[in-house]
Amino acid sequence: MAPAGRGRFSIIRITGNDRMTTSSRWIRWPGYVAWLLLIFLAVAVMIVRSGNWQLGLGMYAIAGLASLGLLALFAVLFLIPKFKEQRGATLRSALPAVPGALLLVMAMQGAQYPQIHDITTDTNDPPIFEAAQALRGENSNPIVFDDDVVAQQLEAYPDLAPLRSPRSFASSYNLALRTAQGMGWEITREDSNAGFIEAVDTTALMQFKDDVVIRVRTNADGSIVDLRSVSRVGRSDLGANAARIRRFQKAFSKGAEG
Repeated sequence: MAPAGRGRFSIIRITGNDRMTTSSRWIRWPGYVAWLLLIFLAVAVMIVRSGNWQLGLGMYAIAGLASLGLLALFAVLFLIPKFKEQRGATLRSALPAVPGALLLVMAMQGAQYPQIHDITTDTNDPPIFEAAQALRGENSNPIVFDDDVVAQQLEAYPDLAPLRSPRSFASSYNLALRTAQGMGWEITREDSNAGFIEAVDTTALMQFKDDVVIRVRTNADGSIVDLRSVSRVGRSDLGANAARIRRFQKAFSKGAEG
């Protein structure tokens, strides 16, 4: 016959294990959901890359919202004293939900940008595409510049302007071509006589293809380099085209100094 004290100790120990199991379940199952959402997010990205971007972005938004909600749940669990001894497990279970939540927050920040996707350094006389017309497809955004968006661009990106260089026309054209190639753009048109370069820039995550045209002209002080960057899909580019133009101008200026 076991001593009474020993029996009581066994009952308390079992009860403690039950509590631990219950606590672990609260952390373990949301962790499984976090992994499923991470897989769901990866599938959404693959669907966007396949060309069905409307469906893919919808799935992307669902995965992001759910991941953000899960992180909020894990934050609450982390602060509850009952789960104090399992805070390490809580953090590990929350990790798969981080990518979806971060990507959603980044996308939400795009709301500050205007609903435009055709950006140029010369709104009065924007460079004209030629090669891109045959590459964009029937379901792509129009490639004809819309004068109605000029005011929105000037308000959102007042810093964008033609790039003026003391270099000769030929020197600026060659530097512009090297700069575009160095940025990893796919060159689709080279016309050194007219001073035009066309290229396609593919975004890293979603593999969106945006078309770029570079125009080099001569003037009394050297040359002028203009750019125009247009998204093939989507009403808003979330600032991507303006950022692309800025990167090119910075790289071009750096190359001109070298």
